[in-house]
Amino acid sequence: MSAQTDKRHPYRRPMRGWWKRDRYYIRYLAMEATSILIALYALILLFGLLRLGQGEAAFNGWLEALRSAPSVALHVLLLLVFVYHSYSWFKVMPKTLPAIYWRGAKLPQPVITRIGVCAAVIVNLLVIILLTGLQP
Repeated sequence: MSAQTDKRHPYRRPMRGWWKRDRYYIRYLAMEATSILIALYALILLFGLLRLGQGEAAFNGWLEALRSAPSVALHVLLLLVFVYHSYSWFKVMPKTLPAIYWRGAKLPQPVITRIGVCAAVIVNLLVIILLTGLQP
């Protein structure tokens, strides 16, 4: 081996800030980060279920904790996170479905997203109506 060969090093790809170079990566990582906050909310609900199993006093204490100002602020933040997370998954939905044809033409991805959002809103409204006993 020559002295020239010994001084060379293999190429090492820089790892700092790679996700900042492309807006797609930023949106993708934001969507993945929202999953962590959704898991946090699931833990909050599971803790409430645990308190419900411990009796009425424990459950009422959990409800009081949810009425505190920091908890309300957290829930507002989580609502925004849920909305973004849902929106991002509805945007991904047409890319994961097989091609849908209507009258011989392929439906565009934005149309599929809108249909998915409308279907989710309708189903949620029906569940609310059925659970609350409201008359449509």
